[in-house]
Amino acid sequence: MTTGGSRRRWSGQTAWVGRVDASFRSFLRTETGSARVVVVGTVAALVWMNLVPSSYESFWHTPLSVQLGDWQLSRDLRSWVNSGLMTFFFLVAGLELRRDFDIGELRERRRLTLPLLAGLSGMLVPILIYLGFNGGTSNAAGWGVVMATDTALALAAIAIFGPRFSDRLRGFLLTVSVVDDVVAIAVLAIAYPEHPRPTALLVAAGIFGVVLLARAAGLRYGPLHLLLGVAAWLAVSVSGVDPVVVGLVMGLLTYAYAPSRVELQRTSDLFRLFREQPTPQFADSVRAGLAAALSPNDRLQHLYHPWASYLIVPLFALANAGVVIDGDLLARAVTSTVTLGVVVAYVVGKPAGVILTARLVPRLTRNRLRPPVGWAAVTGVGTVSGMGFTVALLVAAHALEGAALDEAKLGILTATVVSAVVTWSVFKLAARLPEARRTRALFGTVEEIVDLLVPVEADRDHMRGPADAPVTVVEYGDFECPYCGQAEPVVRELLTEFANIRYVWRHLPLTEVHPHAQLAAEAAEAAGEQGAFWQMHDLLFKHQDALGNTDVLRYAQQLGLDLDRFREYLAERRGADRIMEDMDSADLSGVSGTPTFFINGRRHHGAYDITALSAAVQAAFAQTRLRRD
Repeated sequence: MTTGGSRRRWSGQTAWVGRVDASFRSFLRTETGSARVVVVGTVAALVWMNLVPSSYESFWHTPLSVQLGDWQLSRDLRSWVNSGLMTFFFLVAGLELRRDFDIGELRERRRLTLPLLAGLSGMLVPILIYLGFNGGTSNAAGWGVVMATDTALALAAIAIFGPRFSDRLRGFLLTVSVVDDVVAIAVLAIAYPEHPRPTALLVAAGIFGVVLLARAAGLRYGPLHLLLGVAAWLAVSVSGVDPVVVGLVMGLLTYAYAPSRVELQRTSDLFRLFREQPTPQFADSVRAGLAAALSPNDRLQHLYHPWASYLIVPLFALANAGVVIDGDLLARAVTSTVTLGVVVAYVVGKPAGVILTARLVPRLTRNRLRPPVGWAAVTGVGTVSGMGFTVALLVAAHALEGAALDEAKLGILTATVVSAVVTWSVFKLAARLPEARRTRALFGTVEEIVDLLVPVEADRDHMRGPADAPVTVVEYGDFECPYCGQAEPVVRELLTEFANIRYVWRHLPLTEVHPHAQLAAEAAEAAGEQGAFWQMHDLLFKHQDALGNTDVLRYAQQLGLDLDRFREYLAERRGADRIMEDMDSADLSGVSGTPTFFINGRRHHGAYDITALSAAVQAAFAQTRLRRD
């Protein structure tokens, strides 16, 4: 399991489809990696602007036109980046919020209320602070600059500074920051339009209605939706409203769902037909089947998210972060109400709004609404929300100009750096707390959403470990699955490392890709009928490449089982109903691949090496202690 002192991370899954919810971890990893590219883009913009300012400005003011007959759309390069490419960034943000709403933490609707209120409060307080500095002046128009949080940078900061394997913390931050972005884009559309044209907005609304009807009717034809999106973008662009709002709306209209085993089976059958008759018609059927198995949300995220993270946002930083930082600007910034208003609003106002709301709402609702994390994590979410970078620069470009714009940019950059340092300090101090207090401070005491819809039954399920253990690990597995084979020694190591956990095996034979999986599962049940389920379980995994009829009979003989009883059990397929019950329970819990783990009813995402599973089990023990205390 270990090579050269480093542990191997296993995160594969049987068949050609991974876990849908793993897209959340993929989202986080992409944002963390892309943050470095954003920093590079920002530094490059600052160096370019300070060395050759005329070149920087002339380049980004280069006009670029699209003309069709007498119709023409002309913008400079910076506008194409800000209003064109950034549409895809907000598309990804809308897709992620919709995914979380459909199949993530927010599918339990009451969990949306507190992050929503925290996000709104985290915008209102900074606006009041900014207006306190700039009210009654022309710079008051920049109040929208201090509203939003840069989701990408904030997630990256939490991934670096925050506790590991805390999806609830990241989910809470994601909800708060995306709420900020949604409202900020709405404000950008309503408060800062250029020569508004209501007729064009009505046309855009009609196009969105067509998109909604098409998706409700199950029309999955990608080019059609792309054409409608482009038409909506053009209509909103002509209306005078910044068309980045189109990306956000299109993302929010794109539903997400977990692939069902029925759809995967149908796709496998189509592929089998193609294998027998490799014709273009069957190839088209396979492509259509694969598209139907995955939700539009997942397919679009897979397509656009890397581009948005690694190209569009860094390019946006390169186009907008340039400001000449000289003695004159620094001297003005010290007394500039714009710079001071932006810095104080983000560094003080954002945390104050988020933290106060997270403290007041539970008291006002008698703990019916509580944050999903502890007070230290809430504080960290509040401080990291002060990283407004991307959307703040976008709004500033619309709301301010000249010296005020440069002062706002300096304030945004300063607030982003200071917020990152403060966030690091919060989690560093939390890490020094005694273990019990640290666990409560980071993870809180709120009940987790239960993903395992069919609970473990001691008199039915196959279990290892104490029946009354505080932590239960459930695995849906397939004896022929190579990834389950990789996970099996990890599970044994986990049981050795933690004596007080209960491990449960449930069958999910994927017969469409593993022809011997059903027989192996029935052989395990036949051995279990003679009290030797786990001995057969271990032998089947030890010999994954030999699971035929003669093989399982040899294993039964090796275990000293009554061979006549064993053969009779297999011949009459007595274990088939029991296995089908496990498969039905997998369907109810949205399990489509193997191995899939649940820890205290909560689905485990990502790698299943000993490091990842141990961390998840430790978190479950911590939550159990908190509930007990």
